[in-house]
Amino acid sequence: MSDDLRIRERWFSDRLQADITVVRWGTFGTPVLVFPSAGGDAEEAERHGLVNACGPLLAEGRVKLYSVDSVAGQAMMTKSGSPEYRLWLLNQFHECVRWEVVPAIHADLGGHAIDVITTGASIGAFNAVAILCRYPDAFSAAIGMSGSYRIERFYDEAWSQDLFYSAPLQFLPGLEGPQLDRLRQRRVILASGEGAWEDIGSSTTGDRSGRTSGTRGARCSPSTFAS
Repeated sequence: MSDDLRIRERWFSDRLQADITVVRWGTFGTPVLVFPSAGGDAEEAERHGLVNACGPLLAEGRVKLYSVDSVAGQAMMTKSGSPEYRLWLLNQFHECVRWEVVPAIHADLGGHAIDVITTGASIGAFNAVAILCRYPDAFSAAIGMSGSYRIERFYDEAWSQDLFYSAPLQFLPGLEGPQLDRLRQRRVILASGEGAWEDIGSSTTGDRSGRTSGTRGARCSPSTFAS
């Protein structure tokens, strides 16, 4: 990826009380925010070949890829601090994405408030789906790949208000009003491979629609969380 198609920005987030990096690839197209895996950083997508795989889409101006450091995921993996602190950081990470990263994306798009598509794998899938469910005003669709959605198991089964606000399986059952109405207009795709390292059971969310469509080597569920 040439330097003119790749931009790296870094700033201190008051919400996270830490530095955060956002990387962009491409010049035109639909904005797609790629969440790294649990311990990943903003450049993981490039190191693992995703950016090269999207090369034709980037070259044709069909998408612009963005990625952000997995600050909460890194703390989750290293078990930095208490479970309550790590859950607080997860909640703050989502707040940072909505109120710092998304405005930075809009500024990069010339000030246009365009809805963003989110995607990611593993814990990145959780973040992609959770952020859309929390803020359907800012995101149009989410693609979760081999995701882990029952996030409590990574926090010693602790519970707090921060978990409630961060985890769709916590807050969606009681969701109502305008946020629910808007969420029903969004689209979530949950995808899981069927290889030796995949567990389709971990990529379910209790979807009550009962609708499943399949492709060779993958299973995708159009999720109607709020149906």
